[in-house]
Amino acid sequence: MDHADTASNPLNAFRICCLPENFYYVPNFITSEEDASILLKLPPNRWISLSHRRLQVHPSQLSSSNTLLDAPLPAWLTTTPPILQRFEELGVFANTPHGQPNHCLINEYNPGEGIMPHEDGSAYAPVVATVSLGDNIVLDIYDKRKGENDANDDESPGNGLPPIARIFQEPGSLLITTGEAYTSLLHGISPITEDVGLGPDTVANWDSLSEATRNKIVDAGGKSVRGTRTSLTYRDVLKVRKVGIGIVGKR
Repeated sequence: MDHADTASNPLNAFRICCLPENFYYVPNFITSEEDASILLKLPPNRWISLSHRRLQVHPSQLSSSNTLLDAPLPAWLTTTPPILQRFEELGVFANTPHGQPNHCLINEYNPGEGIMPHEDGSAYAPVVATVSLGDNIVLDIYDKRKGENDANDDESPGNGLPPIARIFQEPGSLLITTGEAYTSLLHGISPITEDVGLGPDTVANWDSLSEATRNKIVDAGGKSVRGTRTSLTYRDVLKVRKVGIGIVGKR
């Protein structure tokens, strides 16, 4: 890695080299103690149950016009632990309209639950930062240009194509997708109880995984049994409406 490239863009040190550009995997983004602390702070009255998983939306759902009512994210998603500060140090949202995320979608996946291949859509700046909590999971990546389905919700049947890549997400890790990774590719999670066939030839970010994780997978014959995994998906909503004012694109 060129030191100049890393200095100008700290994320370059975490780029997943064997994938199309703009995928970054940051292990140990938060500590195991911070992971447990966030899980304990999830408000029980904010869960929305779907057929395949449950979720929370902070600070609120988008309107029918993909507009967010301006409100701060809770401190346990931003400053305790200092997630926004770490985003800033990596330059994750440096080029988005608001310079930081203003929206967080929290998904909980129990073993056997998943989400169909989908894209995040045009309501957001083309940057997604996902923090994984609780347990491991494998994210499947698809090229939507090779299929007819740009799936956008759980009711879509998927694009019928095999994934072009698999990314193993450890608890405490951060996965960032920007640019082409955001606009041209779909991502999904298979509704299974264990991920199989894992190894250096099938997992795009294998070399970025901890030695303990790699050894555990190898010792299990390329398998990883799923527990309950929770994801924090941070994004910058483009259209924000302040109470009593109009829609604003920048602060």
